Amino acid sequence: MKQGPIRSLAARYYTDPQVFQIETAGLLAQTWQFGCHASDLTNTGDYATFEIAGESLFAIRGRDAKIRVFYNVCQHRAHQLVKGTGTTRVVVCPYHAWTYELTGELRAGPNIKAVEGFDKSDVCLTEVRAEEFLGFVFVNLDPNTEPMEDWFPGARAELEEWVPNWADLKPLDWVEIPENCNWKVSVENYSECYHCSLNHPTFANGVVKPETYDIQPQGKCLRHTTECQALDQMTYDINSGFAHSHEYSSWFLWPMFSFQVYPGNVLNTYHWRAMDADHVVVWRGWYSVGGIDDEKVRKLAQQDRATTVEEDIHLVESVHRGLKSRGYVPGPLVVDPKGGVNSEHPVMHLQAWMREAIDG
Repeated sequence: MKQGPIRSLAARYYTDPQVFQIETAGLLAQTWQFGCHASDLTNTGDYATFEIAGESLFAIRGRDAKIRVFYNVCQHRAHQLVKGTGTTRVVVCPYHAWTYELTGELRAGPNIKAVEGFDKSDVCLTEVRAEEFLGFVFVNLDPNTEPMEDWFPGARAELEEWVPNWADLKPLDWVEIPENCNWKVSVENYSECYHCSLNHPTFANGVVKPETYDIQPQGKCLRHTTECQALDQMTYDINSGFAHSHEYSSWFLWPMFSFQVYPGNVLNTYHWRAMDADHVVVWRGWYSVGGIDDEKVRKLAQQDRATTVEEDIHLVESVHRGLKSRGYVPGPLVVDPKGGVNSEHPVMHLQAWMREAIDG
């Protein structure tokens, strides 16, 4: 019996608040999520807070130089411990001054010796699985999860080759982009170039050769590759002295983060934060050596925000409005067995991962 075309996900996967609740409790809590950049944690006692899957967390650098991530909650009476970013010798709860070592162990608390049988060694902040990946701190709330290398095989080594100076890079600019759509609509849009030639003239006619653009799974990484146009008309000097300086590539790490490397080995990133079923905030990160102002990177960020990013906002918000129409019937995905720019095979993979996360 001949198999029919693969159809896109039903609208409820994007619009139903209950689906978003299931994702928050499951998918977003059981996948590797970006927390903060290690440059926020340069010195002993430096900390940074962030939220993952509705949980407040903080990363802190210990006296052993290790970065640890903890739930941001005191084990005494549940007051949150820290806010924003900062530095501290020990972690002190603002409520009753219970004090924790940078390793999470309880150090002291007012009058706790009066409690018969109390052993402070039994109390410790709850630690979260964390990995540093090219200076980016990722966390996974599932204590039994596999390491990032198992999720995204080869991605770390490839990125180290494309961005050999990654250890010297710090954030130069975060561009915050609110989008009135479900996070999956935005991620799917990022993960296919079927729409590029029609909607992204600067991107499609500038650096990449659309006819060579392809996106293929590499574990739970979607690997974007392309040949480039002639780069002699580039508006900035791409001769970095590193390998791959005349190339473009991208690594999307399921479900909500992507590394991109522009010609000249310029690193930039996307990371998505799902607010609710109808809203997502996308941060575009731009990096320079030491975080020092770099005119080349600034101009790239400005051009990107004015062209590809702005164009995509209108696309994804229109799609989300359409998903709420009673007239929408999910159509077939255009999946070309040969892959390529005019194939939606990466969306097919994404939607399979999404369906598995919701339906099991």
